Amino acid sequence: MTEDVLETETVVIGAGVIGLAVARGLAREGREVIVLESASRFGEGISSRNSEVIHAGIYYPAGSLKARLCVDGRQRLYEYCQSHQIRHQKCGKWIVATGEAQDARLLDIQAAAAANGVELALIPAQRLKEELPDSSASSGLWSSETGIVDSHGLMLSLLGELEDAGGQVAYRSPVIAAESDTKGHRLKIGGETPLALKATTVINAAGLGAVPLAQAWNGLPDSAKPRQWLARGVYFSYSGRTPFNTLIYPVPEPGGLGVHLTLDLAGQARFGPDVEWIDKEDYTVDPLRMEAFANGIRQWWPDLDASRLQPAYAGIRPKLAGPEDGFADFRIDGPEEHGVPGLVNLFGIESPGLTSCLAIADMVRERLRGN
Repeated sequence: MTEDVLETETVVIGAGVIGLAVARGLAREGREVIVLESASRFGEGISSRNSEVIHAGIYYPAGSLKARLCVDGRQRLYEYCQSHQIRHQKCGKWIVATGEAQDARLLDIQAAAAANGVELALIPAQRLKEELPDSSASSGLWSSETGIVDSHGLMLSLLGELEDAGGQVAYRSPVIAAESDTKGHRLKIGGETPLALKATTVINAAGLGAVPLAQAWNGLPDSAKPRQWLARGVYFSYSGRTPFNTLIYPVPEPGGLGVHLTLDLAGQARFGPDVEWIDKEDYTVDPLRMEAFANGIRQWWPDLDASRLQPAYAGIRPKLAGPEDGFADFRIDGPEEHGVPGLVNLFGIESPGLTSCLAIADMVRERLRGN
């Protein structure tokens, strides 16, 4: 660390949707807030490489952070979008089964959703044929609370409110080292003008970089440094229109929700993501994966014209459990968890992070009470 140290009150590391929501909330409480972002613009990581879906809160174990924050965050996000004129649509979604075995799994999904306070309607084949005449699904669950949102517009609004409250974002400012002691937190900032920054409070919302940063954080107990796995999901766009005007998901698969149909706010379809476990950050979209996509989609849409599928983009989920490990919850680790005053680490913030962003911001403030 350098001897010349600048001082501030609160630092948020990462200007994705989570970091911006957290920083906005803290700034509106009257804190002095600086957001450090390694990229040249906000939201260039996980926040710009997802389906832009507002999730209802269906799949997560009852009582988990993902379940609680998704259900709470979803309602708050809809209200925020309405009050701030952010483009969104509560279009609903279908979870479709393609055979007797999957029909039974829909009942499990319905029960899990009900435990989270989310009601899903089970629709049998005959009625489903009326609702989705181009689908060959054998049965389906209807989620009326699922929607889509303009994630860039959302982040732009959060950024505006952060700045209106006196906060600021420093771009091209990667945190390359960090340490904490009884005197506070010191961050070594790289980039074109390297410097050291001392803060009373730090929130690590660095997305894919949150765990690697924590692993090298001096003064953070080793027991508070989790392992991270990376799961890449690629998307294929679809040229032309589909016969569907809502989201369609298959029965979930290990690691993700299966290759599903989502729509942007213009009604254009895209398919994905799939799940591929990788060793390092890599956003390559292999065109050869299109065949597997087409085979999966045809299970419920037999008339798919695969020639219209085109490689689009990839996203990466920061996982706290590997491919054989099952469910892993969000981790929002504050002083009560790791014993370091004024520090909150956000780990494993994958889906439903976008939906949960405002609720996560509130939980971070709770973790910091008294700091």
